[in-house]
Amino acid sequence: MQRGYDGAKRLSGRKRFVVCDTLVLWLEVVVLPASVPERAGAEEVFWHLAGQEVCAALEVVWADGGFEGREWQHKIEQRFGFAIEIVKRCDPMQGFEVLPKRWIVERSFGWMNYYRRLSKDYEGHTHLSRAWMLWAMIDKMVHTLKPHA
Repeated sequence: MQRGYDGAKRLSGRKRFVVCDTLVLWLEVVVLPASVPERAGAEEVFWHLAGQEVCAALEVVWADGGFEGREWQHKIEQRFGFAIEIVKRCDPMQGFEVLPKRWIVERSFGWMNYYRRLSKDYEGHTHLSRAWMLWAMIDKMVHTLKPHA
């Protein structure tokens, strides 16, 4: 079993790292144990993405505050050829706030909760979890293109 525990988020199980375009089409998905730090998980998904043609077309990747750090961002830019921009909340704001660019990925994670198999961490291996996530996104795209299919 490939599970871990993230004490900061109080999360036991796995973390899902997704790179998607502005139309919410997933470019790459990586599922890792929860004990993997955010930046290491991001690098892993970028390495998977690096072998694809779409990586050459990427200019900017928007990320949340967990990926902040000038040295790390510079290293990613040098290694993969795209910049990372951190999308932050306004400090005085309390409660829920929609952050337009980050909402793209958060919305796709919300869609995955409609699929019972993805609502909890049922799978024994990360590659099975990734496969179910890809299947769910394909299903979502098909129903978006032809709603009554």
